Amino acid sequence: MADEIMKSLYRIVVPLPNSPLKDLNSYVIKGEDRNLIIDTGFNRSVCYEAMKKGLDELDIDLDRTDFMLTHMHADHTGLVLRLASESSKIYFSRIDARVFDKDISWQPLIDFAELNGFPAGELQKAIASHPGLKYSPHEIPVFTLVDDGDVIECGSYRLRCVATPGHTKGHICLYEEVKKIFFSGDHILFDITPHIESWAYDTNSLADYIASLDKIYDLPVNLVLPGHRNFQGSLKKRIDELKIHHRERADEVLKVLGSETLNAYAIAARMTWDIDCETWEDFPIAQRWFATGEAIAHLRYLEGEGRITRDATEKIVTFCATS
Repeated sequence: MADEIMKSLYRIVVPLPNSPLKDLNSYVIKGEDRNLIIDTGFNRSVCYEAMKKGLDELDIDLDRTDFMLTHMHADHTGLVLRLASESSKIYFSRIDARVFDKDISWQPLIDFAELNGFPAGELQKAIASHPGLKYSPHEIPVFTLVDDGDVIECGSYRLRCVATPGHTKGHICLYEEVKKIFFSGDHILFDITPHIESWAYDTNSLADYIASLDKIYDLPVNLVLPGHRNFQGSLKKRIDELKIHHRERADEVLKVLGSETLNAYAIAARMTWDIDCETWEDFPIAQRWFATGEAIAHLRYLEGEGRITRDATEKIVTFCATS
């Protein structure tokens, strides 16, 4: 089913079964010559059927349709090759496109997770259940690479690419200056908090994310269109809320640490999570993976602020509060 947001702009809600995200907002702009679809859903039949139903309702000719993918995650990129035609352009971040290199291996992620205390015996199961492995495009798309400041035009919409690293390194939002519309991908969400994780110490994802929030704070925006859930809310107010949230999460990590020395997996196990499970062991393994990545992001942020110290001299990396 397609919802009209304003003239020539529509939303298709794509279900994401068994995901805490619940669904994806795919946005469709109808132009006189070409159309544009922003984000697509998992590479799953249920997602494909929902997209096709919505596109058929809108009488979208896929031979005259291009795509913009806000970031690399499978819930945004998964279906693109099943929808795109030979004439379609697939706009995508130059930075996130590196993940689609055929020579990229999951092994560094596995090694890093083990280094941070994730049980070695569960790592292969965690990767096998990862949506990025299960529901991404089966082949590497041919991308039209975009960078910060590039412009994509469709009908009366002139969309400026705004690089917003944090949720992913190459996350890109789209800003329509005249209509004051901001397509926020997973950078700004209203009903849930965007997931910020780190799987390498050479990046500080949370610091990048906060800087990206500051970057867009003063944009004149009347309507924010996020990648998931509701889109009724103020950009500035939501940014203020998100920054408070991450300050509180960082403080929680410090409280969990106390005077102890712990690894990231053990810290994640003691943090509070909005998941309907009695114990950490009851968490689905994919959710334990994401929770550990989020804990590492906050630990790396606190380390960057000088509030904790990382000890990498042993087999498992540990952290302690700076005395």
